Amino acid sequence: MKKGFSLPLWVTGAAKSAIKKLIGLPFEDYELIKIPKEKNLIKIKVHSAGLINEESQALGISFVDSGLDLDLTQNLEIWTIASLEKTYKTSNRRLDRINIIPGYGVGIDQKTSKICISDFAQQLLVENLLNIIPEGYTLNLEIVFPNGKFLAERTSNKSFGIVEGLSIIGTSAETFASASPDQLKNAKAQLKQIIANEVCDTIIFVIGENGLNLAESSNIKFPIIKVGNWIGPLLVDAAIQKIKTVILFGYHGKLIKLAGGIFHTHNHLADARIEILVYLAVEAEVPIEIIKKLSQAKTVEDALLLLESFSLSMADKLWNKLSDTIEKRSTEYINRYIKTDMKVGAIIFDRNRKIRWSGNNSKDYISAFKGF
Repeated sequence: MKKGFSLPLWVTGAAKSAIKKLIGLPFEDYELIKIPKEKNLIKIKVHSAGLINEESQALGISFVDSGLDLDLTQNLEIWTIASLEKTYKTSNRRLDRINIIPGYGVGIDQKTSKICISDFAQQLLVENLLNIIPEGYTLNLEIVFPNGKFLAERTSNKSFGIVEGLSIIGTSAETFASASPDQLKNAKAQLKQIIANEVCDTIIFVIGENGLNLAESSNIKFPIIKVGNWIGPLLVDAAIQKIKTVILFGYHGKLIKLAGGIFHTHNHLADARIEILVYLAVEAEVPIEIIKKLSQAKTVEDALLLLESFSLSMADKLWNKLSDTIEKRSTEYINRYIKTDMKVGAIIFDRNRKIRWSGNNSKDYISAFKGF
């Protein structure tokens, strides 16, 4: 598979090129990017860089090459606009010398209006930009995705309260297609390494970047693996490795597929989320007029809001039933391939990243996620 790199590296490459142009260094069509806590430098191609606004700012442009044909950010155009501002106060926080500004097409938190950027992306910018910012100055760095607002309509960002564009997410330099065998191979290797290095009988499988960020911020004591879309094969592998408990942790829009027996969850392969929810609603004896409305919902989040407007207790009952069903179907799936006593739990969070629902197997674990 073609090797590619995540969005934060292309943002950092464009930004580094812009700053160098601003301080009078010649333009080069690539930048060497240092990854925090790693020795190797990664070569990132830069399209162009030049001075703008009467030479008070510099613009660096790059285009994402994630190496993944189906990746939403593949070929995404990135603009970084850099300017320097005299600093009159000192700070021990390295990030204080870099003011990251969300420009057009970059996602912001609907409640706080703050830029949606991962810790990894921030660390990457600090690691590569701080040493070229002139002493006594602060860097103002505006990030723009000209096509970001349009592309964001194809994501679940709004479900998480992220508006105006794409988030700058990513927890590693290299990209792995969540539907590709390479992603499965990487997750299996991580599982094997955890078992070899740690004495543990419980592992957390997180679904997606939001699940990973939320799990890590919850200070969970158990090992965490991001599993992408290969949930079924990794559950079987965990059972083979004699793990006692696996907790599935994620957003309901992805995990709901497991309740319908879909254990490779990429949307290019299968999607029956509303149909699964309607079936569960029938089993939970939700009134027929509500079920009819659920069947017409465009997203699982819309369906949840509809249910909550009718009855909050009924919504919670249905989503806890969903968690139970995920646990049962997961156990059935594993036992097709290997007879095991391994327990599978399911813990689900909502669009506000609030951890709300769990199945019977995970009731003893949910407090660990909530930080109780």
